[in-house]
Amino acid sequence: MSVRVGPWILFFCMAAAGCASYSFDGIDEDVRNARYDAALKKLEKEKKIIYKNDAVRYYLDTGMIAHFSAQYEDSIKRLQNGDRAIEAAWTKSISQSAASFIANDTAVEYAGEDYEDLYLNVFNALNYYHCGNIEDALVEIRRMQEKLRKLSMRYNAAETELARRNMEAAKKADVKVNFSNSALARYLSMLFYRAEGSRDDARIDRDELKRAFEDQKNIYPYAPPSNIDDELSVPEDKARINFLAFAGLSPVKEEETIRIPLADSNSWIKIALPRMKARPSTASKIEVVFDSGEKVKLALLEDIERVATETFKKHKGIIEAKSIIRGTVKGGIAAGLMAADDDGALLLLGIAAQLFAETSEHADLRIARYFPARAYTGAINLKPGKYSFTVNYYNNSGKIAASFDYKDVVLKQDGLNLIETVFLD
Repeated sequence: MSVRVGPWILFFCMAAAGCASYSFDGIDEDVRNARYDAALKKLEKEKKIIYKNDAVRYYLDTGMIAHFSAQYEDSIKRLQNGDRAIEAAWTKSISQSAASFIANDTAVEYAGEDYEDLYLNVFNALNYYHCGNIEDALVEIRRMQEKLRKLSMRYNAAETELARRNMEAAKKADVKVNFSNSALARYLSMLFYRAEGSRDDARIDRDELKRAFEDQKNIYPYAPPSNIDDELSVPEDKARINFLAFAGLSPVKEEETIRIPLADSNSWIKIALPRMKARPSTASKIEVVFDSGEKVKLALLEDIERVATETFKKHKGIIEAKSIIRGTVKGGIAAGLMAADDDGALLLLGIAAQLFAETSEHADLRIARYFPARAYTGAINLKPGKYSFTVNYYNNSGKIAASFDYKDVVLKQDGLNLIETVFLD
């Protein structure tokens, strides 16, 4: 029995594969326009629709927005819950891995991308700083640094399982990630230690910050901010004010689909992979203008978007290997059934198998949406006292895209004067 079923299978598979997903456009617009309270209310109202049982994304998204809304204590709780949810999901992923080899990676509870797991501690450190607790801020930074040290071992179990199932496919996961030292984390740690009077520890972090730029050119293909060299030599009669400005939104994921026809068959192998997609950003330059005339141009400290892409390489390699294994098995079963010479029953089973292979193979596009894309810094020494200033974010045309005014900010000679600003458009 010879029947040309390929085009028809593809048609029905594509039709069956279509499914609606939640649109974040309205919430994204609120976040880009600094309507953080409105965005948070929408996420809470539609929590069950957006996140279902996805605790990690819920806590990270709401925790970040709470931070930008200056609800620091609430953000601490949410990001801590997110930290615990990531750890719990990774533990569960060991027992759930079999399901991801049958259907797709969404069968496994979302455990966060590596950069999310790292930067949640950075923002919790800032939360603690804003709450006046530098000691716990330092604990968060040390926790991030410990995660960085263990990053290379995070996927050991997954790689072992891949090698057991298909050694050739497992080679896709043999990817090295070159990110082990965060300049942003070192910068904050240096400032916190300086504020605590721990000069030696601050000096160590300053040196490690410089080493991050020297050893990781793939992450830092630009010069370190010039203010770094002056952070530990503030004149005794001056107060130093540091600026940390965040801009843009972190990348999201989009699906990349590959279909490989099987020889002498109406079947094919479908491979669906997630890839990081950068989101457009308005801000290209940031400058602080004091009412008294001084100006401070901020420099890029950390490209979080670049870190997200680099740290995703290993995970993506594992996802690709699993997708190849799944697709080969599904496509092979469908091809075998459709090639059988019988009265048509096996052909129908083959069509059903190909339909399942097509509709069940989807890329896992889950990701936290509200980390910033970049971090900038700058600093200036001034006499202790009250100052008013404006932080201007400029677009590519050199026009002001957003301005944030600060009135009568008291600069103290002792302690840390750190101003955090954010413009996520």
